[in-house]
Amino acid sequence: MIKKILALLIVLTVVQSCVFAKAAKNEDKKMTRTDICKENYKTLFGGEALTPTGDDPEMMAILQKYIFGEVFTVDELDIKTRELITVTSLAVQQTLPQLKAHTNAALNVGATPVELRETIYQLAPFIGFPKTLNALGVLNEVFKERGIKTPLESTATVNEEERYQKGLDIQKPLYGDEIKESMKGLPQNMGDDVARFLTEVCFGDFYTRKGLDIKTRELLMISALVTTGNNTITLRSHIKGALKAGNSKETITAAIIQCLPYVGFPNTLEALRILKEELK
Repeated sequence: MIKKILALLIVLTVVQSCVFAKAAKNEDKKMTRTDICKENYKTLFGGEALTPTGDDPEMMAILQKYIFGEVFTVDELDIKTRELITVTSLAVQQTLPQLKAHTNAALNVGATPVELRETIYQLAPFIGFPKTLNALGVLNEVFKERGIKTPLESTATVNEEERYQKGLDIQKPLYGDEIKESMKGLPQNMGDDVARFLTEVCFGDFYTRKGLDIKTRELLMISALVTTGNNTITLRSHIKGALKAGNSKETITAAIIQCLPYVGFPNTLEALRILKEELK
């Protein structure tokens, strides 16, 4: 009799646990975009979203609910990756006040100073050194305000003699010889110099550095190219490279959509169209 009672209690406990779990799951489903927005905003910035303050509270409410209550729910990108993508897009656009806010947010959700530095460093071959230095100025300002000592530790892994070969070791599995071939035929073979610079600088100087793996670097490069929106050939190449580096089609899609509030619909829709073509 006692055994039967114990068995019944165990069954009731399991059933009760399942009911509570299901109820909790259903409760999560009932969260509105306003609820999600407030939760994400507090995690990122440590403050309250949707406050009726400032000169344009209506615009801020639309913005915050759209970004943090909707776009942040697409797929399963972790919040740190979302912020690295956002930092990339803002650095490319040179929207420096917003870059400062999201640099702080990225640190708040677990991005390390080195990860953030590498995120900015690797933009140089894509947006040029002047814009990269502007973004680094913002980054270092945030570090100093938070008591993070600069310069950060070196993460370089190659010397002068290794730059080309180590860069090629990364470049070739992802992109083959497409740049070298495309540069052939320029006067006095100057295209060979350009192809070599790409291998040595983009892949040798930057992609060989510690702090970000190749998979993440490629995902962030797609974000940069979605933001510039002016080179579909390079975007196509990096979508292929990102897939070869180990990113899933779902992750790449979500990364492109994460750029949407920062670059607008035209650039994002065009990038998604290119992605669809490459996935056929």
